[in-house]
Amino acid sequence: MKKLNSVIMAIESSCDETACAIIKDGTEICANVVSTQIKIHEKFGGVVPEIASRKHLEYIDVVIEEALDEAGLGFADLDAIAVTMGPGLIGALLVGLSTAKGLAYSIKKPLIGVHHIEGHIYANFLAHPEIALPCICLVVSGGHTNIVKITEHGHYEILGQTVDDAAGEAYDKVARAIGLGYPGGPKIDRLAKEGNPKAIDFPRAQLDQPLNFSFSGLKSAVLNYLNQMQMKNAPVNDADVAASFQEAVVDVLVGHTIQAMEENGIQTLLLAGGVSANSHLRDRFDAICKEKGFAIYYPPLSLCTDNAAMIGAAAAYKFDRNEFSDYSLNAVAQLPFSEYVTTMKH
Repeated sequence: MKKLNSVIMAIESSCDETACAIIKDGTEICANVVSTQIKIHEKFGGVVPEIASRKHLEYIDVVIEEALDEAGLGFADLDAIAVTMGPGLIGALLVGLSTAKGLAYSIKKPLIGVHHIEGHIYANFLAHPEIALPCICLVVSGGHTNIVKITEHGHYEILGQTVDDAAGEAYDKVARAIGLGYPGGPKIDRLAKEGNPKAIDFPRAQLDQPLNFSFSGLKSAVLNYLNQMQMKNAPVNDADVAASFQEAVVDVLVGHTIQAMEENGIQTLLLAGGVSANSHLRDRFDAICKEKGFAIYYPPLSLCTDNAAMIGAAAAYKFDRNEFSDYSLNAVAQLPFSEYVTTMKH
């Protein structure tokens, strides 16, 4: 494994976490500060973009100062400033991006724009520097579901992606429907442990492109089931609904990912994104990878949800390749990873 040599400050503000981290040599977390807004948005049942943006403005300078203090470093010790450029909430992204540009300009250090999904992928390399390439990474989060083939650092091929709702979106919508509230993923995961995953036969979508995902039909099937039960005035076992829904999601995620690995002859699997913290998903992947002799890696729970450390890790490899951004870098709310990969190739 090539030794990286950099000290990078990274900023992440794509949704409702204001975060700043300092990463040394792509593997050492000198500081990782996250200010979350979950409690603020809980009462609304989801993230309110305008409120999120205003809170980022309040917190951004504080988390940067805390990160420097925690690392025991000053701006002069940094080699670059990295920042999430997209996708995400446009107002939230602009707070982080504007701050990063101002810092980079004032301390005369390079600016590095990082795609949010690339950050999630590199949370694995931050936690497990020994990972050997090539590998397959399943990125599964609130807004994204992708199967990515990584042949070498910075070289990605999208093998499968969602055509409608991402897995995390489906979790949030189903959680809201059965009255669990926001954030839905962890709450469904906990409730599902009390239910029967075979109680309700929810659909598993099969598409023409066999590695692509579709969770819209599954979400609709759950809502239809709940409506039908209400019309019949029949009791609903929420734990069974949660467990059966989760079983359908996990069946598809595991099936498609293992198929991608076998078709490409790859023995190493990475999990990334907020939904990769799901205990049932990890258990299923652990079991099938052990059975097939595949190596599997996933980040600690603290690096699965949005954080700046993962952005700094991805930026460290970009720094090593001299992939810098200029001050025309803009925030992009809708930035599919496939488009980002295509742009990088050119």
